Amino acid sequence: MPDTLHQPLRDLFLLRYDELRQRLRQRLGSPQLAEDALHETWLRIETLRDGTVVRHPAAYVFRIALNVAEEQRRKQARVMNLDEVEDLYAMADEMADPAREALGEQEIELFRRALAELPRRRRAIVTAARLEDTPHADIARRHGVSLRTVEKELRAGLEYCCQRLDREYIQRFGPKRKESP
Repeated sequence: MPDTLHQPLRDLFLLRYDELRQRLRQRLGSPQLAEDALHETWLRIETLRDGTVVRHPAAYVFRIALNVAEEQRRKQARVMNLDEVEDLYAMADEMADPAREALGEQEIELFRRALAELPRRRRAIVTAARLEDTPHADIARRHGVSLRTVEKELRAGLEYCCQRLDREYIQRFGPKRKESP
């Protein structure tokens, strides 16, 4: 392979290495990422094909380094480091606590009882909207009622279930709840 392109880019890279490293550190915010990008840039310069035309060699080398850094960031965003994996295991252990599981099962049973205490249509609306994720318009058509009626029944059903579970009802859609004076 003739050295017509490689040698000038290698020479430029070596001559301006410190400047490239400093610019990359500022741009990337990480000395380690800058060093890694420069190492990979050197390797890429070595693999350039003959016939590549470079009009602005300094800008070209810097762009290679930025592209390398971006690729490395993408790869690292997809891969967890050992500390992150250990944190997930610790979190899973905390969540698997038998007492916590028993409490969760009790709350599910209380919710089932509260749901069973609702009038039949209200129970069906709450089940369809919250457990089956059915759009409100479909629920209205299914029960032959208006969309507003579905919203009222859903709110009443959720408020009742929250009251039975000793939880505060938090409205997650529609206009805000009016405060009492």
